[in-house]
Amino acid sequence: IFITATGNKSVISLEHLKLMKNGAIVANAGHFNVEIDIESLEKIAKRKRIKENIDAYEFNGKTVYLLAEGRLVNLAQPTGQGHPIEIMDGSFAIQALCCEHLVNMRGKLKPKVHDVPFDIDELVARLILENHGVKLEKPTKEQIDYSKSWDL
Repeated sequence: IFITATGNKSVISLEHLKLMKNGAIVANAGHFNVEIDIESLEKIAKRKRIKENIDAYEFNGKTVYLLAEGRLVNLAQPTGQGHPIEIMDGSFAIQALCCEHLVNMRGKLKPKVHDVPFDIDELVARLILENHGVKLEKPTKEQIDYSKSWDL
């Protein structure tokens, strides 16, 4: 079972999909439907709808199952139940640290919408990953370019 939750593009690439064992299950819980390279997969595989929110992709003599069309699996209807407590813990931690940041920056910030400071966002993410025993990989050039392409 492979579940992405990064907010980046092609986290599971076609090369990764080709290496998976027959019967592998792939899902995204992170960001739109770009984390899994479905476009490339569809060029080499035959897709078969197994049931709602489950597609089987047959290629190279094996089948890989994609949940919720690569979209946010935890929100897919009718089975999605919203965000699990582990996600909410991270959200609440960021909110609490941002409140502390606002108090510490009182009188120094202009009245406008501010982004979450990177150091707060990164701290919470690293603590969550550390708590789950996860080690980070370095992003590819394509992933770095994609993450910098957002203009909000």
